[in-house]
Amino acid sequence: MKIAFIYYHFSSFVRQDFEILSRHFQVEKVNYRKPLDVLRIAGSIWRSDVSFTWFASGHSFLAVLLSKMRGKKSIVVAGGYDVAFAPEIGYGQYTLGWHKRKYADFALKNADLVLAVSEFTKTEAIAHSKPKKIEVIYNAIDICKFRPAGGKEEGTREDLVLTVASGLKNVIKLKGLDVFVEAAAHLPEVKFLVLGLSNDDRETLKGMQSSNNIELRGYVNQEELISYYQKAKIYCQLSYRESFGVALAEAMACGCVPVVTDRGALPEVVGDVGFIAPYGDIESTVYSIKNALSTNNGSRARVRIEERFSQKIRERRLIYAIEGL
Repeated sequence: MKIAFIYYHFSSFVRQDFEILSRHFQVEKVNYRKPLDVLRIAGSIWRSDVSFTWFASGHSFLAVLLSKMRGKKSIVVAGGYDVAFAPEIGYGQYTLGWHKRKYADFALKNADLVLAVSEFTKTEAIAHSKPKKIEVIYNAIDICKFRPAGGKEEGTREDLVLTVASGLKNVIKLKGLDVFVEAAAHLPEVKFLVLGLSNDDRETLKGMQSSNNIELRGYVNQEELISYYQKAKIYCQLSYRESFGVALAEAMACGCVPVVTDRGALPEVVGDVGFIAPYGDIESTVYSIKNALSTNNGSRARVRIEERFSQKIRERRLIYAIEGL
């Protein structure tokens, strides 16, 4: 089987799927960045049996349309932002211009198969359109790379509470970083750390900071990130919404005890191995962090990722879904 793999940004989870599919099929990768790339997409679809695109947007609109014209099958991955509508925080493709919404609607409605990265994302996709067929295949974590380090098992970790920003601007409300900073002020004996901040958001958070037990850092490479996952006892994801929560799952795979909000897909990922607080509720968040610090749930968090969100599981389900077409 030949697959036209069409994408806009080659992010880590897009690259992961490309590598998975390349192990089983003949895959031609096409990056859509400019109008002339339409010709490359058309040529790739002509030569392929199936088109596979990440995110319901302009490039997937083209892929699905051209696949229909050529009588080929099409798959679209609904990844989160593409089906989100959160105007109160200015987040989601459905808060943008009408043409963006129409592109997404067409791709979701006309693809032969829509793959959602969580049940939450599936619900959002269905709210905008009526896909022919939609199923959930969760995002996946490389559990060989993201794992506890020697000597950093439960009972030997630092009382460090960690969260990771997206690296984009204006993510303070989206990621609940204002709540994270305030929680730090309520637990002065515990060290808090934010990684991945943009310069603008770091300066904004400095203005909110009222304690000296929190460190605000910008970008770190993956090796550094993993080392922090392996040191920290608690990982917080205090987001307004998450379509899955890749950083959360990575931290859990490394043995961190999760503390999350009740929003989006976060409860799906955490299950019964972590602590859940209402978004924006400082008192509940502080209480959850205190409880998490007194538990030894890190190994259970690791097992949950192994059993539900490993790359092997996503690979098996992706291949089954594609061959089913």
